Amino acid sequence: MNSVESDALEPTRDELARMGLADKLIRLAPVYGLVILTALLIVLFSILLPNTFPTLLNLRAIIADKSIIALLALAAMIPMVAGRIDLTVGYGIALWHILAISLQTMYGLPWPVAVGIVLILGAVTGVFNGFLVEVAKIDAFIATLGTGTVLYALALWHTGGRQMVGVLPEGFFDLTGFAFGLPVTGFYVLAITIVMWLILEYTPVGRYLYAIGANPKAAQLNGIPTRKYVVGAFVTSGTLTALAGVLLASKLRIGQASVGLEYLLPALVGAFLGSTTIKPGRVNVWGTITGVVILAVGISGIQQFGGSFWVEPLFNGMTLLIAIGIAGYAQRKKGAARK
Repeated sequence: MNSVESDALEPTRDELARMGLADKLIRLAPVYGLVILTALLIVLFSILLPNTFPTLLNLRAIIADKSIIALLALAAMIPMVAGRIDLTVGYGIALWHILAISLQTMYGLPWPVAVGIVLILGAVTGVFNGFLVEVAKIDAFIATLGTGTVLYALALWHTGGRQMVGVLPEGFFDLTGFAFGLPVTGFYVLAITIVMWLILEYTPVGRYLYAIGANPKAAQLNGIPTRKYVVGAFVTSGTLTALAGVLLASKLRIGQASVGLEYLLPALVGAFLGSTTIKPGRVNVWGTITGVVILAVGISGIQQFGGSFWVEPLFNGMTLLIAIGIAGYAQRKKGAARK
C-alpha cells in the first residue's frame, strides 16, 4: 500500500538560482510554512501569556509531555517513508510500558534486563508486521490494526484490567530524569532525530526506502530488495515504540492498559504533518518533529487560555484532517506539474 507518496516538492538549487530574492521567498514560503507558523504561534502566545508561556517551567512541561509522542511519530514515520503505515505505535505502547514494570515487580528482573526484553519484543513485533505485509501481502493498515488490537488485548489480559504497581529501582526512574535543567527525554528525541535524518538523507538505506515508497515495482526492478527494507522499517518502528513504552513506564511509574491509545492520533498527526513541510509531499524527519512541536505549542497555549479537557483531541483531529488535505493537494499539484 502506497500510503504516502515519497516525492519531494521542495525547489531545487538550480530553480532557486534563477530566481530573485522576492521570488525565492514566495517559492520557499509554502515549503517552510509550518515552521513559520510554529514560530508565529510561539511569539503570539508569548505576548498574550507573558507570565506562563515563555517560561522554563512551560518548556519543561512541553518536553516531558510530548517527547513520547515525538518518539511515536518518528516510529510511525519510518514505514511511511517506504509507503506503508504502522498503527501498532499506539496499541503497542500500552503493552510495552506494562511489561517494563511487571517484569521488574512480578518477576524480579533487573531493570536493564527488563528494558532489553521489551525492546526485543518490540523488534519481534516489527518482524511479524513486516511478514504480514510483505509475505502474506495483507494491506498494511489492516495488518497493523489487527496486530495492534492483539497487543492491546494482551495488555488487558496481563493486567486483568487493573493498574500494575510496585516498587521500582531508582535507576529505572533516572531514565526520565533531568539533564541541564531539561527533561532527558528531550535529548533522547534529539539524538534519535539526528541519527534518523543522517540515515534517511545521506545513506543508501534512506534512498532505497524513499524509492520503495515512491514506486515499489520500479525499485524492485532496479535491484532494491524491497521486502528486506520494508521489514527493516517495521522492525525499527517496533523498536522505537518499545523504547517509548519504556520511557512512559519510567515517567508514570504505574502501568495500565488504558494508557497509550491516546498517543496514536497525535503521533500520526505529527507524521502526516511532516509530509507537508520542509520537504512537502515527502515524509521527512525534521518535518515530523515540526509537526509534533506545532501540536505541543498550540495545545499548550490553548490550555493556558482555559481550554477544556476536550480541546486536545479536537485540536489533534482537526489538525490531522488539515494535514491530509494539504498532503492531498500537494500530490495533485505534483501530478499536474508532471502532466
